[in-house]
This record gives sequence, C-alpha cells and structure tokens, in this order.
Amino acid sequence: MYLKSIELSGFKSFAKKNTFEFNSSISAIVGPNGSGKSNVAEAFRFVLGEQSIKSMRGKRGEDLIWNGATSEPRANRASVKITLDNTKKIFDIDFPEVIIERVVHRDGLNEYSINGSVVRLKDVLELLAKAHIGASGHHIISQGEADKILIASPKDRKSIVEDALGLRLFQYKRLESERKLQKTFENIAQVEALRKEIAPHLKFLGKQVEKLEKTESMREELVTLATEYFKREDIYVSFSRAELLSERKPLNETLEKLSKESKNAKRVIELESGLSAVRKHRDDLTRELGKLEGLIMAEERVIENEKRLLASDEFKTVRLKDIENLYEEVSLLSTVTEVISKLGNFIKDRKHNTDSGLIKEVQTKMGGLKKSQVELEKSLETAREKEQEITDAEKAIFRIMSEENELISKLNLLKVREDKLNLEEEEFKRDLSEVGHIVGTSALHFKGVNIGDEKLAMEEDRKKQQERKHMIEKFKIRLEDSNISGMEEVHKEYKDTSERDAFLARELLDLDKSAETLSELIKELETRLASEFDSGLESINKEFGKLFVAMFGGGEASLVLVKQVGRRSDLGNLERSDLEETEEEIEEGLDIKVSLPKKKIQGLVMLSGGERALTSIALIFAVSQVNPPPFIILDETDAALDESNSKKYGDLVEILSKHSQLILITHNRETMSRAGMIYGVTMGSNGISKLLSISFDEAVEAAK
Repeated sequence: MYLKSIELSGFKSFAKKNTFEFNSSISAIVGPNGSGKSNVAEAFRFVLGEQSIKSMRGKRGEDLIWNGATSEPRANRASVKITLDNTKKIFDIDFPEVIIERVVHRDGLNEYSINGSVVRLKDVLELLAKAHIGASGHHIISQGEADKILIASPKDRKSIVEDALGLRLFQYKRLESERKLQKTFENIAQVEALRKEIAPHLKFLGKQVEKLEKTESMREELVTLATEYFKREDIYVSFSRAELLSERKPLNETLEKLSKESKNAKRVIELESGLSAVRKHRDDLTRELGKLEGLIMAEERVIENEKRLLASDEFKTVRLKDIENLYEEVSLLSTVTEVISKLGNFIKDRKHNTDSGLIKEVQTKMGGLKKSQVELEKSLETAREKEQEITDAEKAIFRIMSEENELISKLNLLKVREDKLNLEEEEFKRDLSEVGHIVGTSALHFKGVNIGDEKLAMEEDRKKQQERKHMIEKFKIRLEDSNISGMEEVHKEYKDTSERDAFLARELLDLDKSAETLSELIKELETRLASEFDSGLESINKEFGKLFVAMFGGGEASLVLVKQVGRRSDLGNLERSDLEETEEEIEEGLDIKVSLPKKKIQGLVMLSGGERALTSIALIFAVSQVNPPPFIILDETDAALDESNSKKYGDLVEILSKHSQLILITHNRETMSRAGMIYGVTMGSNGISKLLSISFDEAVEAAK
C-alpha cells in the first residue's frame, strides 16, 4: 500500500480532526448526499498542491476553512496531512514514510511541510512528480468530473496525458532550464550593457595609462638625472661650506690677534692725544735747556771777567766808579740812618767781591745750573724715548688698521660667497622639493648614490651642473603637463576597471557556455519528452482500444495528436492557478476519436451521457494502466452507469487495483462490493462531517 492515511482538521465541513486509514487496495467512502464525501477528494487535491480554489469549490483560501456553527466556533486554519509509504523508495527521500502537510490560514497564507520540515510548493510538486503524482490531478477525479478528460481542450488533454506518463518532472526540468536560459540571456544582456557602459571609460583610462607609461620613462630619466644632480649639488654645497669655514677660521684668528695687539681703539686715541703733550713738554725742556746752557756760558764769562778784573787796574777804576754811584745814591737819602745802612751794605758787598766770593758764588751757581742741565737732558731723553714709543705705536696702529681692513675685506668677500652659497643651497632645496613632489621620494635618496670621486665631483665645472638643472627643468615641465601626479590613481582605476571588464568578459563567456549547455539540455529534454510521449501515447491508445471494446463490445477509440495556433503559457510560476499567456506559437494537443459498434457515430459530441461516461472511464483507466500512479481517487465516476455497466466498471476497478491503490467515493452497490474497507461519512444538524467505519450492508443503507 502506498497511501497509508489522510488527516483532515478544520478543512471545509470537517471541523474536527478526522483520520482515514487506508489498509486495502480498494477503499470506499460512502454517505448520503451533502454529507461531505467529496470534501475528502478535495482534501487530496489540496494537500497535493492544487492551486485553483475554484476546482475545490471555493473562491478564496478561507472558503476551505471551517466557518463555524452554533455548537462549534469557526477555525482559523485548515490543515490536511497525508501519509505515504516509502519502503519501496518510490519517493526520492530517505525516509520510510513521507508525510506531506499543507496548512491554509484565513489571511490566505499557505504553509507546506515534508516530514515536519517547512518546504516550498515547488519542492512538494517535484517530490510527487517523481512518483507519477502530477499537478494535473488525473489520478483524482472529482464529482461531476468523470468526463473531464473528454471536455478538456486538446492542449489540456495532452497535459493530462503527459502528467499520467510521468513526464511532468521532465517538463519541470525543461521549464526550469528555460527559466534559467531566459535569466541567462537577461544576465548576458546586463553584462553586455555593463561592458558597453564601461568601455568608453576603459578606453579613456587606457589612453591615460598609455600617456602615463610614456612619461614613466621621462620620470625615470628625471629620477636618474635629479639623483646625480642633487648628489653633486650636495657635495658642492658641503665642500664649499667647509672651504668657507677653513678660509674664515685663520682670518678670524688673525683678526683676533690684531685686536689684541691694538688692544682697542680707545687706547689709540689716548696715545694720539698724549703725543702732543709729550712733544710740547720736549720742546719746553729743549728751550729751558738752551736757556740754562746760556746762563752757564754767561756765568762762565762772568767768572773769567772777574778774574781778569781782579788782576787789572780796570778793577780799581770800576771801584771808584761804584763809590761815585754810591755817593749819588747817598745824597739822595733823607736820613743818616739810611745812609749808614746803605754804606754798610755797600761795604759788605764790596768786601765780598774783593775776596773772590763772587767767583765762588758764580761757580756754585754754575754747579746748580749744570746739575739742572743734566736733569733736563735726562728728562729730554725720556721725552724723546716716549715720543719714539708713541711714534712706534702710531705706526703699529696704522699697520694693524691696514691689516684689519684687509682681513675685513677678505671676510666680506667670504660673506658674499657664503650668501651666494646660501642662495644656491635654498635653490637646491627648492628644486629637491619640487622634483620630490613630481616623482615621489625616490629622488630624495641621493645621499646613498655613489658617483665616484667626490673631490673630482667638487672640482667639476659648474656649467655642467647648470646643464643638468636645465634638463631637470625641461623634464619637470613635461611631466607636470602630463599630470603625472595622478598616476597612481589612474593606474589603480584602470586596473580596477580592467579587472572588472575582464571579470565581466569571463562572466559573459561563462554565461554563453551556460546558455549553450542549457540550450542543449532543453533540446535533450524536448527530444526525450517527444520520445516518451510518443511511446506512451501508443501504449495508452493500445489500452484505450482494449478497454473501449470491453465497455462497448466493439468499436474503436484512440487519441490523436493535433496542432493548433495558440499562445504559449508560462508554467514556470507554480504558485499561480491561472496560466499567463505570453506569446503566440503552434500548440500541440490530443483529440479523441471514437467509433461505436453498430452506430454511425463519429466524435464525442454525438455520444449519449452513458456513452460519454463509459468512454471517459475507459480513457482514464487506460491512462492509469500505462503508468500507474500510487493511488487513484474516483468521486462518483460510476454515477451514470446502469447495473450492467456497473459490473464492467467493477471489473475494471479490480484490474486497476493491482497497480494502484483506489479510493472510491460512490453510491453504487456494485462498486462498494469490490472495496476491502468502507468508510461512512455523515453530517449532523450542526453541519459537521463525521467519519464512521461501517459494514457493507450499513454502507449500502447509508448510500441510499
């Protein structure tokens, strides 16, 4: 047995939980009209994924939920749970049982689960398709749908047959492949659009990179040239500064020494002011010495004259003359006292003169004069020595001043050279900064560069350095015009854009390969579908013919493949009840051709109600025989049959039960007699369906 049970809870008239156990190959569900028997068949449709509420006699999802009664409040949800035996692994799932449950809420939300795990409707349908339980419900014939396959359109009839043949899974795969292919084409279009979008920018970036790459060689040349230039310039500045220092040091030392020699300018001024005083003092001494020498010579002459006079008469004459002079002086005096005093002094003075005292006095005076003369001569010599010293000092000062001026002139020249060197150093640093800004820090590592003999580099003609600088300026201008400063950003953007384009190209290639693979898969699936359908249709027609003959005692019946213009339907959305038409194409379908024995009837429209019922049953059973589903639900498909045909129907049911489990909803006594288990369904005054396990006789009575 494949079908083990079905459980209804809150579904339509089954307000409370009811469980149907199916332990027989043929089970019958009986009950009076309106008891809720057909709700069981609809419960099977519901749990197996039916999306058309209309096919379950409702308008909205909440119409499937118990709506309440006086004794029982309405339910908020309806659930149906079906248990299937999987010991023979007819389902592609590693469980001995497959429990499928569907729940619908009043807000319309549907929930699906397989063995307690929440799944999608798609997962349920694919699982059932592998067991030949399709979405078309060919294995579930609801009340009044016995001739469903007869009244269906050729296209729908073909779909029912495909479903019965187990081709639905391949159709799902084809539709899934077609969706994937369509999505792939959309992705290809998107990728191509993206590549088209970035192509101009990538081209622009490529030109920029090409331009930058051309400047890269200039940059490298600039780095090489600048490195050598800066290295040589650094050597020049360092050596020049050291040279200036070595030249300035002895000059400063000499200047300091001259300063010490001259002491200070103030002393020189003092010496200059003292020199006039010394010269005046010397001149005064010279004059005094001349006077003294004149006095000495005069005294010497006096002594000689005195000596001569003493020895001659002239002396006497001079004496008499002195007396005469005295007399004249005395005669002028008014008093005797004055005369006596004058005479005494005269006598005293003459007595002295007469005893050679004058000579002695003069000699003494001469001795003093000579002593003064010696002192004056010493003073004069000292004055002369001092004058010479001052003169020498003046000469030394003039010499020092001359040397200082010369040293200051040299120092000034050194200062000019230093100022020039400072300017050159500032220019060097400025050039270094500008070049570093253009080419980066690579030019700043010149100190580690070896250019050979540094002394020779120092002695190099500055003209060559100027030529290097001129070349550097040219490179700077060209590189600045090339916007080399944004090189890294451009390279990065170009790299990123190129990588993205390459990725898109690879993606496009993969999508093309995927599209090719999907196209091949679709072709393979279509080929297999066509092959399987053709062989299955042949088998169905073979069984259909046999059963038709059995039902009618002769005649012919077959399914014929026809083509008509229609619109392709989108079967990809498995959640939709209405198929959405998309595009026109030539559609294939199945038409039914019948020929009754002893009647000139061609076509279904000419059949009576009973004939249509028998034809439908024959076709349904034929379809089921070719690829038997695990179970078949037949809801009063035998209602239009008379007693004779009911027996034929019962025989066919038993034949079908050998391959499929049958659940029969019936009022027919003959059909009930073929069932191994019978369930009775009743409905009380509260509108709630109840399940009863009854005997055959009770079933017959209940069916009345």
